[in-house]
Amino acid sequence: MSGARLWIGRSVRVLVVAGLTWSTVAGPHFRGWALVAALAGVATTLVVFRAFFRVTRERLLWPSVGLLLVLEAAAFGFSFAGARTPAIVLWCACAITAMERLPLAVGLLCSSAALAAYAVMNTDSWLTTTTTTAGLALAGYVIRLDAEARGNAQRLLTQERAARKAEAESAALAERGRIAREIHDVLAHSLSAQLVHLEAVRQLIQRSPDLEADRAQLLERVVACRGMAREGLDGTREALSALRGEMIPVEDLLRRLTAAEGARLDVTGEPRVLPAEAGLAVRRVAQEALTNVRKHAPGARVRVRLDYGADDVGLEVRDDGGRGRSAELSASGSGYGLLGMRERAELLGGTLESGPDEEGFVVRLRVPA
Repeated sequence: MSGARLWIGRSVRVLVVAGLTWSTVAGPHFRGWALVAALAGVATTLVVFRAFFRVTRERLLWPSVGLLLVLEAAAFGFSFAGARTPAIVLWCACAITAMERLPLAVGLLCSSAALAAYAVMNTDSWLTTTTTTAGLALAGYVIRLDAEARGNAQRLLTQERAARKAEAESAALAERGRIAREIHDVLAHSLSAQLVHLEAVRQLIQRSPDLEADRAQLLERVVACRGMAREGLDGTREALSALRGEMIPVEDLLRRLTAAEGARLDVTGEPRVLPAEAGLAVRRVAQEALTNVRKHAPGARVRVRLDYGADDVGLEVRDDGGRGRSAELSASGSGYGLLGMRERAELLGGTLESGPDEEGFVVRLRVPA
């Protein structure tokens, strides 16, 4: 309930109480000690009615019924003492409050009892009494419906706020997971590529008693390792840019990668700008597949095909087996690169297949785009 509505209700109650008190003490029936008793009765009735108002708000059934009976008795006392106006107002207030706040069955019974007492003690014509009684019953029921509607609206608002909060927390967790996955993939690819070259350097050092003869090869490997470190740094920057929505086209990146590896790139379909997640998946799978070729099939001829479908995009990286497999280099790395790529594709609703082909090894990615 709004603050304005609360203050209006309180102001109306104060004015009603002031009018009832004045109408009680200003009558000819109360003088001297009778006036003191009347004021004490009004004060006690106000305290009891306030307690009745609170226990009905807290949904305490039997205390509410007990206080209602006390108020009914007080109304009869006012009526027999000659203060008919406070008695009538008290009966009507009890009937409306019971109908509004008590459970419907109990509220209907208590409200009917209060209105029946009012009808019996009222001295007006039967038509006026009947009309007033029916109007009060209808008013109580309308107020009940209004309270229920406001309660339902408040519950729905609370649920909506909770849902929005949960949605925001879920979105934040998803974004954190996305950032962690991107940084992990970039670093895993870069470090794995560096490990390949460092392992090659280690083998040269172990096999060559005269390092001077293999100086050119060692220098080549170290330079390549340095290039991988630089590539990893660039990849990290690229991932952060992608998370901000700033990416170079996938096709341009693939041309750069295949040119650096001496691979062939074929593009089929109508080129278009890919969604961020799909574009990142294609990039990471291409980088991982080319790194695996370098590790497991050195010297292999590689063909990369990018296929723009109507509702998806596909990537195929195929090699012809190369000069053979280096056991030391193939053992380097974590071994979870393609598994991570497969999980990334499944998160996007796509698929990733990898395995031996007729001549070498093939990796196929398909994701919605």
